[in-house]
Amino acid sequence: MDGIVIIGAGECGTRAAFALREAGYSGSVTLVGAEPHLPYERPPLSKPMNGAVEMKVICARDALETAGIDYLHGLSASKLDADAGTVSLSDGRLLRYEKLLLATGARPRRLTCPGAELALDFRTHADAEAVFSRIDAGQRVAIIGGGLIGMELASVLRGKDVSVSVIEAAPKPLGRAVPQRFAEQLHARHAEEGVRFHLGRGVAAISDDGVALSDGSMVPADLVVSAIGVLPETALAEAAGLAAGNGILTDACLRTSAPNVFAAGDCAAVAQPRGGHIRYESWRNARAQAETAARNMAGAAETFTAIPWFWSDQYDLGLQVAGLPQPTHQSVVRPIAGGELEFYLDGGRLAAAAGLGIGNGVAKDIKLAEMLIAAGTNADPAALADPGLNLKTLLKSARAA
Repeated sequence: MDGIVIIGAGECGTRAAFALREAGYSGSVTLVGAEPHLPYERPPLSKPMNGAVEMKVICARDALETAGIDYLHGLSASKLDADAGTVSLSDGRLLRYEKLLLATGARPRRLTCPGAELALDFRTHADAEAVFSRIDAGQRVAIIGGGLIGMELASVLRGKDVSVSVIEAAPKPLGRAVPQRFAEQLHARHAEEGVRFHLGRGVAAISDDGVALSDGSMVPADLVVSAIGVLPETALAEAAGLAAGNGILTDACLRTSAPNVFAAGDCAAVAQPRGGHIRYESWRNARAQAETAARNMAGAAETFTAIPWFWSDQYDLGLQVAGLPQPTHQSVVRPIAGGELEFYLDGGRLAAAAGLGIGNGVAKDIKLAEMLIAAGTNADPAALADPGLNLKTLLKSARAA
């Protein structure tokens, strides 16, 4: 046997390497990462400290050595032969594996308009440095894409007294992942902070002068950033004949269609109990899937059942969402100090919860709501709406039942 190879040294791949050791796996573990740095976390990239982009490493080099993890950095996988159980790397070497984890993540979706090459991406540490090294107070920045990344970046730039325009093809920003109630509140806050929005319009071209829109108008800009979402990195898997759709398709245990090959994190689309596959993009999902995949590669047979969760910080506001809110869910709103919670009921069962408040003010309530979701709680809407009733009381009742 040739041990376990992990392709991708982001949050998911790195966490999986350590989780293998925690699960008692004693064979060789090889972690392959395309970037030249130690593995680092992406969320801090949009929050520079004292003007410098922060690189928050996931682990120190000696931690990798102590755990017996062979970290190959600055290399990518060029070919996977699932029948032979081998992976070819960009430097020509061939790795044999007993089991393989694809944690290849996602890549920025590319603009296709004339001048697209003038727009900067915002995904890696190098991307963040390229953006923030060219930012000065009074400059004009056009952000193409009104999703979470674009809006988070807008809030940081406004704090640096940079003029910001957000261009979004949809009729409103934050329409894909954020519940409508809180998307509207965040949109209003950005407008109050001076962000200019150009909604319902596509990009016709990008030039040194700015962004030409599909309606003929022009958004002047000294710098253009593209934040129009990401695509799962499936090329390696697809070339090897693995099943793929919106991600590398896996079963509930994160096994792909190839023997001894697993996938996790942003690149994986996981089978759901009611059919279909879902791909999640969040920091915590990357960690949770990494740990499940690692235990399964070490011999377990766990299904991935973690509740989706993400957060976003914009200005002094903190957003958290647990579960998957749907338009068909019954909505219940609860006021809290400095913000609001919204609960989502599916046939009386608590299916999701979201909150927006000052700083980390909603974190405790969302954590309790997550526990209620996990317990399969049938909740009384009046109780959820009552700010005087502690969610701990509802949790104790649910557990007792």
